[in-house]
Amino acid sequence: MKINIIFGGKAGQGSNFLGVLLGKVAVKLGYYAFYYRDYQSLIRGGHNYNALTFSDQPVYSNETKIDLLVALDDNSIKIHEKNLKKDGYILKGNNKNTFFAGALFKILGIDMKILEDELKKLKRFEENMQYAKEGYASEKERFSIKKIKQTKDLKFINGTQGLAKGAIESGLDIYYAYPMTPATPVLGALAKKQVEGNYLVLELENEISVINAAVGSAMTGAKVMVGTSGGGFDLMSETISLCGMAEIPVVIYLAQRPGPGTGVPTYSLQCDLDVARHVGHGEFPRLVLAPGDPNEAYQLASEAFYFSQKYKIPSIVISDKHLAESIYTMDNKLKLKKSTKSTSLKKYTSYEHTTKGLTTEDPEDTIEGFKRRLKTTKDISEEANKFEMFKIHGNIKSKNLVLAWGSTKGAVLDAIKDLDCKFLQILYIEPFSREIKEHIEKAKNVLIIESNSTSQLSGLIAEKTGFIIQDKNKILKYDARPFYLAELREEIKKRLK
Repeated sequence: MKINIIFGGKAGQGSNFLGVLLGKVAVKLGYYAFYYRDYQSLIRGGHNYNALTFSDQPVYSNETKIDLLVALDDNSIKIHEKNLKKDGYILKGNNKNTFFAGALFKILGIDMKILEDELKKLKRFEENMQYAKEGYASEKERFSIKKIKQTKDLKFINGTQGLAKGAIESGLDIYYAYPMTPATPVLGALAKKQVEGNYLVLELENEISVINAAVGSAMTGAKVMVGTSGGGFDLMSETISLCGMAEIPVVIYLAQRPGPGTGVPTYSLQCDLDVARHVGHGEFPRLVLAPGDPNEAYQLASEAFYFSQKYKIPSIVISDKHLAESIYTMDNKLKLKKSTKSTSLKKYTSYEHTTKGLTTEDPEDTIEGFKRRLKTTKDISEEANKFEMFKIHGNIKSKNLVLAWGSTKGAVLDAIKDLDCKFLQILYIEPFSREIKEHIEKAKNVLIIESNSTSQLSGLIAEKTGFIIQDKNKILKYDARPFYLAELREEIKKRLK
């Protein structure tokens, strides 16, 4: 059983409220749900929509064809009616979203008492309940969503919440940021819990201030993280080089958005892999990690702090809007490997320096400085092998290999079900696992799936393994929207013939 619903309307009408409400309820009833947000860079008006897919089986992406359209305005019908299944249904006709909630629950066959319990958590319960009852009475049951027995402890969580939770539990002291979509939600998530979590959240005037304040705090021994998107990350470039030279541990959350320039600011692409790997001038060690779901964001945030503190390096966790704001159904049982503070008070300098922190221009001292940094890179690479640098999904014995990273994970997992495919998901971008080359060499077909136009992962694979992936084996999407299940599955099948 799988049900696909679109909630459409103008910005400010409440389509997100309805989608999140139903998603939470579906998970409480034992179902797996995946929720995607599509919105314009507008506060009011325009057209926003939210896609919810829920099923009795794990689901990590949305379908193009829908069973139910919840239309808060007529424009939503014009835009999405073409994707309605033959037996699909359109819910419309009222400007109160709690009325829609009641009608929606009746259509799906969900007990009104469950909605009542949810509405008790909101303000103006009596008023909202009245509208909900009117909505419930206005429709008839078209589906039958009953509670199912679930053996796993499930949670409904987005990538932002996963990353924030991982940072807090890793002992975060200070989070600095300047708002920039799609990194901004982490700023809000951390700010809400700073008192109970005993850490500080500060919004500064720009990204240059953010990274420099982080450096100053890290020098005193604080565990520091900063958050930004592509344009802000560019501004941090010089100071990231300073971190590399002066051996200053800072964790950087890079939430990609389509660029260059302002790009498509409220949508999602994977265009910043290369800049994360190469940001800054000169040669210095860094860590680049790419989670593909909220649990991995939680785990890799901790690993970023671990390596940053132990080796005194900048660690970058790279995400995007699709991962940051989509809501996944995840297993709730996770444990972190916590890092210890290892920063000590000493002399820090942006110049080449001796082991005592004394600036130098001596040729031999310069060579020794490079050797120290090269050794750090090697040590990080060796220790990273103790962690899960990549994951294998699907048919582990298949000769058809799919490579992907980051937020494309969910769509790939759904698309390869029942296909003769092995999916290798790369978590550690830098350092890069040597074992990946072995998997590539054993494969008959190698496919790359990315949300960008130049296949930056292909460049990384070529650099690290010497393997060149042909253009015909690259499945690239760069309309700033995520992969949908049916379209991706069809593209994979074409290339496996």
